[in-house]
Amino acid sequence: MARPNADSVGRKYQVVGIGNAVVDVLSHVEEAFLAQHRIRKGIMQLVDLDRASELYGLMQDAEEVSGGSVANTIAGIARLGGRTAYIGKVVDDHLGQVFSEDMRAQGASFDTVPAAKSAPYESGRCMVFISPDGERSMNTYLGAAEHLSARDIDASAIASSEWLLLEGFRLDGVDSIEAYSRAISLSRKHGCQVALTLSDPACVERNRQAFVDLLADGIDLLLCNEAELKAMFAAPSLGESLRQASHQSSMVACTRGAKGTVLIDRGVVSEVPALKVQVVDATGAGDQFATGLFFGLVAGHNPVDACRLGSIAAAEVISHVGARPVADLGREFSERGLGLDGG
Repeated sequence: MARPNADSVGRKYQVVGIGNAVVDVLSHVEEAFLAQHRIRKGIMQLVDLDRASELYGLMQDAEEVSGGSVANTIAGIARLGGRTAYIGKVVDDHLGQVFSEDMRAQGASFDTVPAAKSAPYESGRCMVFISPDGERSMNTYLGAAEHLSARDIDASAIASSEWLLLEGFRLDGVDSIEAYSRAISLSRKHGCQVALTLSDPACVERNRQAFVDLLADGIDLLLCNEAELKAMFAAPSLGESLRQASHQSSMVACTRGAKGTVLIDRGVVSEVPALKVQVVDATGAGDQFATGLFFGLVAGHNPVDACRLGSIAAAEVISHVGARPVADLGREFSERGLGLDGG
């Protein structure tokens, strides 16, 4: 199914994404700072509002940008000239405004109504402390992102999009099942194809039944890495996990780091090699792989070439610190004969 259909041509959006809307707050610190403030190095941990407020107050000369897995993908596609929209919950506070303004500055539409300033939570944030060796220590407060509900789903955006991209992390939210059920129902009604990311092995373990139910509804594209796929199907081998996944989704794209990507498109298996680069920071590799993949699909490339674009985008982002590209990906795609013209 993962091909443009005649009804999707000329739609307002090419990809609409739903995910956890958080602001990445990045600050460079010394090793001693981490120890002094009890920040566990090199991992991501969830924190409550009190701890988030404490850490946020300690950050000096911080950079604030919109973040979240699918938000990074939607912003990436928009920067390449794609028509995208994002659905995610923030509060009408400072960080909510940062998220909204930054997504729009990337070229993505973002019209989800924010929660009122009087809400008992604040906008989500991921406070990233970067030590001199480039290691990123992340403390995430989901806040408003956890409270996206079915009422927040933009029916008109989904009805006028070619693809809907669902973030697996969003399933940690209290009303996530209802929100995703509404979004998928709208997609089916209006001929919008549905993609799902598994996001993280621990996320799969926490929300296994929810993932099972979503896959049972029929997904057009499943995005994952090897560890996530094995966690999802608890199979003895990657091959068996892929076989089971291909029965649940028309297309499966499973990334394996330096080993490249396994693509199954309606039963046909292809292997797409990874680009050889020096890994500086693997953060955002999956998000940018999805950027390249969707850019390729909506530009008219076949799924194998779309995965090649995903590999190019992932290679760029892991070659430097940060979850978004700094190079001109559009130029890189064109130089490899994989630009907007589909050729």
